[in-house]
Amino acid sequence: MAQTIAVLSQKGGTGKTTAVRTLADAFRRSGVRTLAIDLDPQGNLSDYFDLPPDVTPTIAEVLRGSSQVPEAIHDDLIPANLTLAEAELMLGGKMGRELTLRRALAKTPEQYELILIDCPPSLGLLTVNALVAADQALLTAEAQYFALQGVEQAMEVVELARDGLNPELAVLGVLLNRADMRTVHSREALSSLKERFGEQVFDTVVRASIAYAESAERGASILDYRPDLGADYLALAEEVVERMPGLGEARERLARLSSVSR
Repeated sequence: MAQTIAVLSQKGGTGKTTAVRTLADAFRRSGVRTLAIDLDPQGNLSDYFDLPPDVTPTIAEVLRGSSQVPEAIHDDLIPANLTLAEAELMLGGKMGRELTLRRALAKTPEQYELILIDCPPSLGLLTVNALVAADQALLTAEAQYFALQGVEQAMEVVELARDGLNPELAVLGVLLNRADMRTVHSREALSSLKERFGEQVFDTVVRASIAYAESAERGASILDYRPDLGADYLALAEEVVERMPGLGEARERLARLSSVSR
C-alpha cells in the first residue's frame, strides 16, 4: 500500500506546488514509484507537469464517482482544473464527504509506493479530504511575518482530521520555503517556527528565487532548470526519507543525486 503525504499551507504563495513537483521528481529519480495528485482547482501542479488544461478525466471526476483513480492517472499525475471547484460544492451535501478521497485512493494501482497530494491554499473540504486520506502531513510556510500563525492554523486542521477521522495521521514536518537567510526577517521566521514546533521543523530551508517561477512557466523541473537550487529539495527529500522508514531504500540514491547537483 502506498504511503501518502498531504502537502498543505494556510495560504497561497508558500511554494507548496513547487515542493510537490520537485519532491515527486526527486523520489522518482531515486527509484520510488510516486503518484502526484493535484487537489487544487487552480490546476497549478498539472500546468507545472505540462499537462494540457483540457485533459480528462481529472480528480474532479474521481471525487464525483464517474471515474476511478487508474483512469485519471496521466504520466503519474492525477490532474485538476476548475471543475474541481464544482466537485467540492457537490461533496458538501454528500454523506461521508470527508472520506471520499480516501475511498477513491483505495483503488490506486499497486505499483505506486508513494502518493503526494498538492492541497489547495485553503483549509476547506478538499484539504480535509487529503488529510483523511494521508498518512503524513507536510506543512509549508513562507518566510514572512505571519508564517507562525499560518502553520498554527494548518496544525489545527491536522488535529481536527486526526481526532475525528484519521487517528493515524502524523505531522511529517514543517518546511520554511522561499526564504532568503541573508535577511533578518527570514532568520526570525525560522527561529519562531523552531521555537514553537521544535524538531518538527525540517533542517532544510528552500531558498527564494525567481527561477522557480521560470521553471514552472517552462514546465521543467527545478532539478534540471537550476540544479543548484534543486539541491535544496534533494536535501529535503533525504529528510523525508529519514522520517518515513518505508522509503529507506531511496536514501543512498538521493544522496548520490545530491552530490551530483552540488
